[in-house]
Amino acid sequence: MQTLESDTLDTLDLRLLAALEVNARASFSRLGAVLGVSDQTVARRYRKLCAEAGLRIVAVRDAERLGQDQWTLRLRCVPDSAQAIADALARRPDTSWIGIASGGTEVVFGTRPRNAGDRDDLLLGRLTRTPRVLEIRAYQQLHRFEGGPRGWTRKFRLLTDDEKARLRPGPADAACAPARIDPEDEPLVAALERDGRATYPELQRATGRSESVVKRRLGALLASGAVYIDVEYDSATIGYPLAATLWITTTPAALHTVGQALAAHDQIAHAAATAGPSNILATAVVRGAADLYAYLSGPLGRLEGVQHVETSPFLRRVKQLTYPRLHRG
Repeated sequence: MQTLESDTLDTLDLRLLAALEVNARASFSRLGAVLGVSDQTVARRYRKLCAEAGLRIVAVRDAERLGQDQWTLRLRCVPDSAQAIADALARRPDTSWIGIASGGTEVVFGTRPRNAGDRDDLLLGRLTRTPRVLEIRAYQQLHRFEGGPRGWTRKFRLLTDDEKARLRPGPADAACAPARIDPEDEPLVAALERDGRATYPELQRATGRSESVVKRRLGALLASGAVYIDVEYDSATIGYPLAATLWITTTPAALHTVGQALAAHDQIAHAAATAGPSNILATAVVRGAADLYAYLSGPLGRLEGVQHVETSPFLRRVKQLTYPRLHRG
């Protein structure tokens, strides 16, 4: 089992991060009661995570639960053009995350087209007309094995089962609802995409709806899985600075078993079956090149049915969870 180590964050900081992945909208008092500290301590540590770990909490529309298309695109670019292309893509509302990989000659990004027209405009129009893009590979997500509302830090066993149960929203916090986002929900979802911990009065002002309606609709959206509250942070601050995309090809018969096995690996933060040049796309997060090699040659390499693996380490993340990130290094 892997462990978390940080030069700036202590055990309480890491446990708070794990607790937020269980219930990112839990009050500071509820978080403190579970973690055994005061709500003032939680508030102070929360601000520390925001300042030192890049913590952001935002709502994400779950395209898989909503039955919407999700694509990962891989662009091979003219040298020195990847950053400009990534920055242009970051300004598009239909891109959800963007990274620069492969020595700076490749842009990898996720997109959730709002409709078939937007999809065709991006895949068949704008990108094909960009002279600095040399090659486009497109992968449509078919099935998610790992990621989405399941937080990565759960794999580090920072919380007991009882603590997680006490944090999870109970029946009183949410009502059952179908997995859909109605037009009148759009202002509510947009507000949560800016700040997943926005208070009910803040959401009331953003939507013009009563607080009781806001609570009911938010509960329904979360309970149905149409929307989930995600936690973004810089994995380097918890001792895992290297992330890599794995383009995996399996035999058709092994596709599901390999995907399930990947989901259980501590190193894997996201894994999905895809249509495209490879049939599984995964993200590994590790301490460094030696650990990446150990994973590729060990747990991944031993999986029966894996035929080919291509690895693309990220040099820089340009956008994550719908917001552009500041350039680093």
